[in-house]
Amino acid sequence: MIETLNHLPHPHESAAALAGHFTDLAPPLNDRQAHLEASRCLYCYDAPCVNACPSEIDIPSFIRNIHQDNVPGAAQKILSANILGGSCARVCPTEILCQQACVRNNAHECAPVLIGLLQRYAVDNAHFTEHPFQRAAATGKRIAVVGAGPAGLSCAHRSAMHGHDVVIFEAREKAGGLNEYGIAKYKLVDDYAQKELDFLLQIGGIEIRHGQKLGENLTLSELHQQFDAVFLGLGLNASKQLGLTHEDAPGLLAATDYIRELRQADDLSQLPLAEHCIVLGAGNTAIDMAVQMARLGARDVNLVYRRGAADMGATGHEQDIAKANQVRLLTWAQPDEVLLDAQGKVRGMRFARTHLVEGRLQTTGETFELAADAIFKAIGQAFDGSALTDPLARELKRQGERIQVDENLCTSIPGVYAGGDCTSLDQDLTVQAVQHGKRAAEAINAQLMLNVEAA
Repeated sequence: MIETLNHLPHPHESAAALAGHFTDLAPPLNDRQAHLEASRCLYCYDAPCVNACPSEIDIPSFIRNIHQDNVPGAAQKILSANILGGSCARVCPTEILCQQACVRNNAHECAPVLIGLLQRYAVDNAHFTEHPFQRAAATGKRIAVVGAGPAGLSCAHRSAMHGHDVVIFEAREKAGGLNEYGIAKYKLVDDYAQKELDFLLQIGGIEIRHGQKLGENLTLSELHQQFDAVFLGLGLNASKQLGLTHEDAPGLLAATDYIRELRQADDLSQLPLAEHCIVLGAGNTAIDMAVQMARLGARDVNLVYRRGAADMGATGHEQDIAKANQVRLLTWAQPDEVLLDAQGKVRGMRFARTHLVEGRLQTTGETFELAADAIFKAIGQAFDGSALTDPLARELKRQGERIQVDENLCTSIPGVYAGGDCTSLDQDLTVQAVQHGKRAAEAINAQLMLNVEAA
């Protein structure tokens, strides 16, 4: 359990009651609902929704399949573009991607086609008797994938389809990355990330080695020598710091650490609960943290952001979820001081009010305090540089702290590719990570086959 919160009480409700607060955020469509929703699609030529989908799913085509009662065909189209299409259907911010682009998303039509729910319906109800994709003839090539998150899994599956043998090196005891450890429990329920992983591995030719961490018991130099290509899907595993005194005090920790514990907990009644809670941040992780604390039974939850609501990284839909769960959103307030009680534990935080002066954020001179027995930081993730400390890894060109890649996801070292949050592309959605892995696998395959032809 989380040591810095050991002094906090447990939730008042039973495990069964608490589990009821973490059921599906968006329940699935039944057959009738899916058929009716599919009938709303206009099957546009050069469809705007496809152009808005990072993984380039042929949305009109799979929706037409649903309308024609060909659900396996719909799922095949989805998964051929996005092998993690089931989880993406659940966690994608469709309201700012495909559904925002839908031609029915206007005042006259009232609402876009519910593409995300239709995608989930297709994948969940395909009921394949065998894996829908087959491996090509074995090439004898070996690919190392570091990180079993969405980018790494996507790269591994596409590489296996091309006939290559893949070894995934994963630091944690479970594969899945953000889908397993970092998504709100009410968004991915019923151990879905592991079920999706089991489906993905049915392609064959993929081995996962757990407890393998780059920079500790694994080096890029070794992988580069032992494999024909290397893909780095490292993610962002370090939490950004506030830069305040007492940041390590009991009661203050990264939101991602708590979310990880919550997602892995079999009995939610054993989690530490903050009666009065502050969440710092403005993205989807901040919303996830605040909402989950509210659902566990916190008396008051304040989400505090240093800029205005219009600048928040969380979508309007996510903000509405927070408000529906009685989370209070406070803007134009910047952390100024961590307040401690006589035992050195967190008792609250002082904030400085902020405003914009000629486009620059400045404090107004006013301050206020909020009481809290726990403060959760959700101010962004940082790249863990300890992963890239061996001689070859230090040669990787970086853009800021992240790994620089080209349009084919190739790094500055030939044969080494990277994708997902750890890259300079500044794309942090699950669906974007999946696309990175797929594109990198295609680039790796093209290069390996070119080398074979040249030989």
